[in-house]
Amino acid sequence: MATMKDIARIAQVSTSTVSHVINNSRFVSDEIREKVMQVVESLNYTPSALARSLKVKETKTIGMLVTATNNPFFMEVMAGVEQYCQQHQYNLILATTEGDEQRLQHNLQTLVQKKVDGLLLMCTDTGLASGPGLNLNLPLVVMDWWPTELGADKIFENSAYGGFLATQALLDAGHRRIGIITGNLKKSLARNRLQGYKKALRQAGIPLRREWIVESHFDFQGGMQGMDKLLSLAQPPTAVFACSDTIAVGAYHSLWKHNLRIPEDMSLIGYDDIELAAYLAPPLSTVHQPKKELGRLAVERLLQRIKNSAENNRTFLLEPRLVLRDSIKKL
Repeated sequence: MATMKDIARIAQVSTSTVSHVINNSRFVSDEIREKVMQVVESLNYTPSALARSLKVKETKTIGMLVTATNNPFFMEVMAGVEQYCQQHQYNLILATTEGDEQRLQHNLQTLVQKKVDGLLLMCTDTGLASGPGLNLNLPLVVMDWWPTELGADKIFENSAYGGFLATQALLDAGHRRIGIITGNLKKSLARNRLQGYKKALRQAGIPLRREWIVESHFDFQGGMQGMDKLLSLAQPPTAVFACSDTIAVGAYHSLWKHNLRIPEDMSLIGYDDIELAAYLAPPLSTVHQPKKELGRLAVERLLQRIKNSAENNRTFLLEPRLVLRDSIKKL
């Protein structure tokens, strides 16, 4: 593999001159620049990213740790993060743990060994709610949720407002018997969406019915089991707020098993607005989370913290919005 010394020898210039040409770090005459670049092209020279990182103490690489990947919402967020990393000429190393704390610690060590410049953390698994210890001397940004308090920038969505929007959409359609299937209530965003549901019912003067509140998990099986439970009641609701689109997909399957139609027999609204939601039959009404904005802001905040680690930690709140499709029947 060609080196700068090889280029300098063939072009008959100093190694420092070659460096200035390649890095555009100082004025070099057009004649010398053209001479050096001809040699660079003839040798098919590529600058060593490793050598550069050792010199400037940065690798232009970001790590992203996701504790589970079985929710399409997080896959769409990760795609957005990768897009914005590329726009800023940064590489992304993605590590997943699937709820295994030993694997989490191993992946953290690996990311540190790879000298990532900063780390994005996105926890989706309440199995880690005891809080894996993180002693990292790295710029950090928490996306969506993390089970322990960290000295990091944090980006959340206004999940209480989103829960209110979803429930109000069902109220506006004339429903009064409204159930909810939540995620694990150890997660703050699950509690917040439930809080929004309760607020909408309270403002409408509708008494809360505990049997219509089903705690489950943010996945397909959780949605199926939650809807099964609601349908087993002597008086099931006429509409259900599924606190994620993955829960809603599971609820669709449960209703199909019971030979019930959406929205004729049961109205349903989800949360997240994953791409799949628009292709369900019927298309799912949902609450849109600004996934691209979350990815963009996370990358930009982490790059800012990499540049200035002394900045005070900040918390950002993203606003959801309602997306109405065909899964809600008007009474």
